[in-house]
Amino acid sequence: MSATVAVPIGRGLLVAECFGPTFQGEGPTAGQESLFVRLSRCNLRCPDCDTPYTWDWNRFDPAEVSTRHSVEDLAAWVSARLTSRVVITGGEPLIQQAELVRLLQLLPGRQVEIETNGTIAPLPELVELVEAFNVSPKLSGFAAPTDQPIRGMALRALQASGKARFKFVVSDLAELDEIAALVEEYGFGEVWVMPEGTRSGVIIDRLRALADPVLARGWNLGSRLHVLLWEDARGR
Repeated sequence: MSATVAVPIGRGLLVAECFGPTFQGEGPTAGQESLFVRLSRCNLRCPDCDTPYTWDWNRFDPAEVSTRHSVEDLAAWVSARLTSRVVITGGEPLIQQAELVRLLQLLPGRQVEIETNGTIAPLPELVELVEAFNVSPKLSGFAAPTDQPIRGMALRALQASGKARFKFVVSDLAELDEIAALVEEYGFGEVWVMPEGTRSGVIIDRLRALADPVLARGWNLGSRLHVLLWEDARGR
C-alpha cells in the first residue's frame, strides 16, 4: 500500500486513539494530568517514529488503525471527563486543523495543547483556541531522507503566534549544534531538548549525557515521563 498522506474527506476527524486521564509526558507541562486525542495521518515519514500506525500504510491498514469521528462525539468524550488539559497529538494534527477548530470551539475552558512537527502554519482561528503549540521540528538524523522536515514559513508562523514552545528530540550530542542553528535562524524563544528513546534505560542515559551541554546553552531539558513510567505501552 502507498505511504502517501490520506487527505481527510468530509466532516469529522480521523482518529487513531483517545486515552486518559494520564500524565503529559513531554515538554513544559510534563507531569500534569491530561487527556489525549491522537489523530491519524502524517506528512512526514520518520523511520524511527514511535507512532507509525498513524501513517505507515506499508505496515498498517488505515481501515484498522483509524476511525472517523464527528467533532460532537469527540467533544462528548472529553466533556465526560473532569481533566482540564487536553493534548491533541498525532500523526500531524494540523493536517486536519479546519475540523480541529470546530472541535475546540466545543471545548470552552479546556487547556488545549497541540503537538506538531512544525511543517504546517496554524490557522488564526486555531491559534485563538489553544493554550500552546508544542513544536517538534525533526532533525536531519531523525527525518526520512525524502522528507522536507524544516519549513521556514510554517516555523515563523508558529513562532509569531506567541504560543509556541520548541521541543527537539535528540539521540546524539552533535545534534545540539543543528538545534542552535535553527534557534538562531528562526529566533525560537522557549527551547526544550528531550532524549529520543522508547525505553526508560535509554532515556535516563541520554538525559545524563545531555544535562550539562543543554545547561551550557541556556535551554530547558525534558524527559519522556510516560516512557520512564510505562516504557512504550500504548494508551499511557
